[in-house]
Amino acid sequence: MLLLLHLLLEENPLEHQKEHLNSLKFSGDYLLSLINNILDLNKLEANKVEIERTTFNLKKRVNDVLVALKKSAEDKNNKLLLEFDESIPSKLLGDPLKISQILINLIGNSVKFTENGQVVLRVQKLSETENHVNLHFEVEDNGVGISKKKQKSIFETFSQGSLQINRKFGGTGLGLSIVKNLLQLMNSKIQLESQLGKGSKFYFDIRFAISDQFKEDKNPHNIIYDIDYVALENLSVLVVEDNKINQMITKKILEKNKMKCDVADNGETAIEMVTKNNYHIVLMDIHMPGISGIEATQRIREFNKELPIIALTAVTIDENLDEFYRAGFNEIIPKPFKTEEFFEKIHRTLFMNKTPV
Repeated sequence: MLLLLHLLLEENPLEHQKEHLNSLKFSGDYLLSLINNILDLNKLEANKVEIERTTFNLKKRVNDVLVALKKSAEDKNNKLLLEFDESIPSKLLGDPLKISQILINLIGNSVKFTENGQVVLRVQKLSETENHVNLHFEVEDNGVGISKKKQKSIFETFSQGSLQINRKFGGTGLGLSIVKNLLQLMNSKIQLESQLGKGSKFYFDIRFAISDQFKEDKNPHNIIYDIDYVALENLSVLVVEDNKINQMITKKILEKNKMKCDVADNGETAIEMVTKNNYHIVLMDIHMPGISGIEATQRIREFNKELPIIALTAVTIDENLDEFYRAGFNEIIPKPFKTEEFFEKIHRTLFMNKTPV
């Protein structure tokens, strides 16, 4: 549904049509956010998430987070402010995507519960040695605040400040739980100071290694989706999908971004097409009549172990994601998905993931 809405909004709808489409998109984004947060928590609690170590520029990453949240802040007449310690080394080793996710959840939470106010992000250096630096992060707002009673459970799954606050401000109650779990993976702990009616302050400390190498980000304005769309142009994709509407939407999205797309209605046809054509990547639906996407992938792996194959599936919380990787998939795109996430995983699988099948 979200892909179809994305296409409709790009085709210059009339103003009254745009209003209805945006309303549908808001509802779809909310449901997708809930699904993805549940999947994130499921992976965190099952110890399926790993912390990467790559060189990145923290100030650039922080600024990108604020750029991404600027519109949300403006919609509630809030100011986003940054206090950044300029003595922090520019070359750090860590997981920039996880840092972005933590900050987006914390700042997004403060923006949501603040109106006509301000949200301040502070990043300070606590100490530095030759190889490491200890940093202190704070996100402070002057919003509605959190009662002493709710502060004890605010980081638990599906927890909100109160029923009245949930009705007024919305939200899934999962963002802070994700923050707590991610920081635990990074040997840190989220802390909170808050008073009803006077705002909240969330803070944590993280120790980073200092990198002796540095590579500038190629995508300075995109925190989560580092996608080189030009690199995807003219690459050939096989979409394996039995649903005609999903076929049409997926094919149109890919071709709109100048990728070449073939479609197979079932697993048997997909296997035959892979034997006869040199595809750069295969997008494989899991649940199809005849042989499943898992069985089709296993059979492809008998004669082609290098071809990138991504599973397209409505993953449930109880589903064992390891089964997909054991079958030979390189990556999983849970349905429903946003267009940016769709292309980010395709791009990452083609150019960044080197995991052998």
